[in-house]
Amino acid sequence: MIEIVAPIVIGLLYVLLNSPIPEPHRRRFNAVMVGGAGAAYLSGGALGPWELVFCAVLTYVAFRGLDSWTFIGIGWLLHTGWDIVHHLKGQPILPFAHGSSFGCAICDPVIAIWCFSGGRPVFARRRVDAPPPGVPGKA
Repeated sequence: MIEIVAPIVIGLLYVLLNSPIPEPHRRRFNAVMVGGAGAAYLSGGALGPWELVFCAVLTYVAFRGLDSWTFIGIGWLLHTGWDIVHHLKGQPILPFAHGSSFGCAICDPVIAIWCFSGGRPVFARRRVDAPPPGVPGKA
C-alpha cells in the first residue's frame, strides 16, 4: 500500500511546493523539470540508443512546455510510460531502490493532471491592497 500512497503524496507535495512560484516562472521551471526527467535514465543505459531518442523527444516537449502547460503534462505522461518500461525491464530509476520506477510511474501522472489543469497555484493569492471577501472595494 505504501508503494502506491507515497508516490501520490510526493506528486501532491511537488504541486504544493510549486504553487508559490509566480507565473510565468512556474511554467518555465516545470518545463525545465520535465526536460531533466527525460535524462533521468541515461546513466543506466538499459534501453541502449533508445535512451538517447527518448531524451531528445522529451527535450523537444520540454522546449514546447516553456509556453504550454499542456506540453509539460504530455512530458510527464511520456515519462510515465518510460518508467513503466524500465520497471518491467528491471532497471529502476534509482539503482538502489528496486521499486523506484514503479513509484515514479504513479507520481508523474499526479503532476501531469495538475499541468493539464493549467498548473494553477493550490492556494489562491489575494492582492495585499484588495478588500477582504464580501467587502465592497474602494471607489
